[in-house]
Amino acid sequence: MRRVVITGMGAVTPIGNDVKIFWDNLINGKHGFAPITRFDASGMKATLAAEVKHFDAEAYMHKTEARKTDLYAQYALAAAAEAISDAGIADCINPERTGVYVGSGTGGINTMLAQAEVLLTQGPGRISPFFVPMIIANMASALIAIKYGARGPNLPVVTACSTATHCIGEAYRTIAHGYADVVVAGGAEASLNPLAVGGFTNALALSTSADPDACSLPFDNRRGGFVMGEGAGIVILEEYESACRRGARVYCEIAGYGNTCDAHHITAPHPEAEAAARMIQLTMGDYNGDGLYINAHGTGTPQNDRIETLAIKKVFGGAAYGIPVSSTKSMTGHMLGAAGAVEAIASVMALHNGVIPPTLGLNEPDSDCDLDYVPNAARRANINMALSVSFGFGGHNAGVLFKKI
Repeated sequence: MRRVVITGMGAVTPIGNDVKIFWDNLINGKHGFAPITRFDASGMKATLAAEVKHFDAEAYMHKTEARKTDLYAQYALAAAAEAISDAGIADCINPERTGVYVGSGTGGINTMLAQAEVLLTQGPGRISPFFVPMIIANMASALIAIKYGARGPNLPVVTACSTATHCIGEAYRTIAHGYADVVVAGGAEASLNPLAVGGFTNALALSTSADPDACSLPFDNRRGGFVMGEGAGIVILEEYESACRRGARVYCEIAGYGNTCDAHHITAPHPEAEAAARMIQLTMGDYNGDGLYINAHGTGTPQNDRIETLAIKKVFGGAAYGIPVSSTKSMTGHMLGAAGAVEAIASVMALHNGVIPPTLGLNEPDSDCDLDYVPNAARRANINMALSVSFGFGGHNAGVLFKKI
């Protein structure tokens, strides 16, 4: 097993379109919630979202390319550009030894909706010839590979809200077992449209609060669902010795990865949290909870937060009460297939800077959620490991462990 490190990061989020702004807003407790502007949400139960603001696709691609690229893939290309620049690998990529593992939960759903309208109003002859490549969920991974000439392994995982965490974990295994030296990994999502918002609302997953300051409330007794977000997160994984030889700045090492399935229900987590706990155990390996921070999935749905808390307790026992846990979805909303990557970046930055981001809006703790969720204010802490976990519809559980190097 070869050692694997993080050497670059890039983000497009509802609270900042690069890692620095994202992190500054995160630790200062600034959220990205506001009334939906992408469409007329009047008459809908869920009217708030965490939209990406002031994004300019033409800063990353020619306008003709932007017109035939779905927004989710535009976000991925932007985050990848930042991550690759941050890692300093643009001029030293070995094409056959560089991979791309970037997934999406819903792919080009905005294009799907727009072209369905074209079909119904103008007929099949007017459907865009770029329709298929714009909607398929592997296209972000493909476009990044095309742009940077990465001809190694390419695997866009699709596991709903666990997508990006699985992409990072599988990329870690790919390098650790010698199939690549560098992998661009993460996730991207752009699904703020009436179809997706209506679907999640009718599945009883979304918050229907009209108050931007009290809508995404992980672990709080008032929680009533998540707020949809969007964006992308990309990290550069690199074999440790290779990174050292080129004098790369190393953020941290990846120390573990876990992947299990509840095999229980299409949307609900298993009430006993057995597979979720086993995923955490697999991710932690021989490490215990000393000096650990957990970036929780923490959606703000009634079931997830209680069952995630139970899973943490099953793994760490009484020591769980001494582990700081926070949900950055309290500020970014739920970025779906991008969530795991953006939360991995938050975890790495927490480890790198010795500051734990807060769980915003946690004013009325649920009695079933009784861990240290770092309420409302960032906290300085001497941590040496950070665990980022994700749980997706279908029972997909994923975790990645980062440690100081």
